[in-house]
Amino acid sequence: MFALINGRVFDGKNFLDNKVVIVEGDKITDIIDLNDLDDHIEKRDVKGGYITPGFIDLQLNGCGGVLFNDDISEGTLEVMNETNIKYGCTSFLPTLITSTDENIRKALELVKGMDNPEDLGVLGLHLEGPYISVEKRGVHREDLVRVLDNSVVDDIAAAGGDITKILTLAPENAKPEHIQQLAKSGINVALGHTNATYEEVIEKEKYGITLATHLFNAMSPLTHREPGVVGAVLNSDNIMAGIIADGLHNHYSSIQIAKKIMGERLYLVTDAVAPAGTNMESFIFEGKKVFHRDGKCFDENGTLGGAAITMIDSVKNLVNHVKLPLEEAVRMATLYPAKAVKVDNRYGLIKRGYIADLVVMDMDLNISEMIVKGKIL
Repeated sequence: MFALINGRVFDGKNFLDNKVVIVEGDKITDIIDLNDLDDHIEKRDVKGGYITPGFIDLQLNGCGGVLFNDDISEGTLEVMNETNIKYGCTSFLPTLITSTDENIRKALELVKGMDNPEDLGVLGLHLEGPYISVEKRGVHREDLVRVLDNSVVDDIAAAGGDITKILTLAPENAKPEHIQQLAKSGINVALGHTNATYEEVIEKEKYGITLATHLFNAMSPLTHREPGVVGAVLNSDNIMAGIIADGLHNHYSSIQIAKKIMGERLYLVTDAVAPAGTNMESFIFEGKKVFHRDGKCFDENGTLGGAAITMIDSVKNLVNHVKLPLEEAVRMATLYPAKAVKVDNRYGLIKRGYIADLVVMDMDLNISEMIVKGKIL
């Protein structure tokens, strides 16, 4: 048991001063006044820094030099987790972009076979494709883009929402019964890489679409005569959306606009690929060479191929460029993604009984200490 003292505790709702966070095992056991702290408890002085919940990334293709698509293994997840922790991210969804049925099943079996995926920060899978739009595929392989197949849908649904947290599809290419089957199994169905019309989104949303993958990117835009997918998401009362805040995928003003409209429905994702956390200059993404220059990942045609940003830099961008209060920037990296995949009963807050995943930052938002599952790293 230990106590974090002399910090500004952000519990997920408010900053709390003169409070102490007590950790025992892998749980937060209490948040109390400093004056009430037992003298016998080990104390760790964070020297006036911020104490926040651990960041949660719901779209992570790779980082630290590895890609989940390249090597669907526990070793890859270990590297991703170790890299994430350096940048404040304590939970994530390893993301498999458009691939073969064999690889989809391999990813399902990998997570199913792990004793406790959350020990490696893995909350479940994000299957991004292959059931997407050819027109909006980005760097996804065109030859692997396809419509939902009954047998694969059955396998994904049978594994359930504990294994696959998000499945991204193009609603215009999906049958209502498939969306319903996935949603009823506990999987959060997201629209993404889609060229749907506004009406097509509205028609399919009611069957169980609750999320949108990287808002603005790889989806039909909002125009005055055809509001498109972007318009449908902004105008929805229920769809939550991830957004990339690297200054390359979206103009910061676009994030400001989306935030004003969507409020708590908007959360951060990195969409990071292998170079995140490294100096890699290029890599192969599902058979296609992708270059990395000045934080930008792009193929030979200039098409963006994921991002190289980390969660802490995304939070900094929300504060410095989107001009959000630190509290709201942190919520977009913690509480809101936790709500999006329904794990906010144990993640995303500093609260008694919650998992002890904590970030300690100085006043310049540089990470000074990480507590992961109650362990000080």
